[in-house]
Amino acid sequence: MNTLTGLIDHVPGPAAYAVLAAAVLAESVLLVGAFIPTLTLLLASGALARAGDLNLALVIVTAASAVVVGDVLGHRTGQLLGSRLRTGRLGRRIPAAAWQRAQTLMARCGGQAVFLARFVPVMRTLIPHLAGATRLPYRRIAPYSLIAAPLWAGAEATAGYATAGSLRWIITYGGPSLAAAATLAVAAASIGITIRRRARARDASTGRLAALPHGVDADTSRSRTSTCPEPR
Repeated sequence: MNTLTGLIDHVPGPAAYAVLAAAVLAESVLLVGAFIPTLTLLLASGALARAGDLNLALVIVTAASAVVVGDVLGHRTGQLLGSRLRTGRLGRRIPAAAWQRAQTLMARCGGQAVFLARFVPVMRTLIPHLAGATRLPYRRIAPYSLIAAPLWAGAEATAGYATAGSLRWIITYGGPSLAAAATLAVAAASIGITIRRRARARDASTGRLAALPHGVDADTSRSRTSTCPEPR
């Protein structure tokens, strides 16, 4: 088990909630926090709730609240740093491939990327920052943050609660498996959205072409379409 997990197991209840909130907040706000193992921490918190040391509902509320606050602060940090977000001292610690995936997801899905990225380590740290850096208004990502936060916290804490007897095995083997499964799920969702939007774009283009007067150049009627619906 990592240091944070061991700490939360050996401090009084109120301090354990504070450690959990601080870890989740740090993961959301600090780029270096992208490597904080909040999955194992939430699993451990759920297991402690099963043992009676913590309250499961309070664990979920604590983690979800820290996520929402972290997304607000991450968005604000992105606004302040702008183009320096990636080139700064902390930004350079993030692998270039992670930045590229985050930028692609932001470009395709806008505010919806906050929801999709919440279930993928590192990505959930980068997306709110990128939203701020690209000047996407916070109101465009807020609904997705508010929905994803309790779903993420509830799923991970409940998993720890339900499998408390196998916690050590889960932390060693289950954490990477869950992260990989989440990554695949987000990738599949992104691909599905892209396919649907392109199909709709082709149908719309076909309809416009059929409605053109005879002799009009079809190339002049084409317009670009996004690959992910932008929230209003």
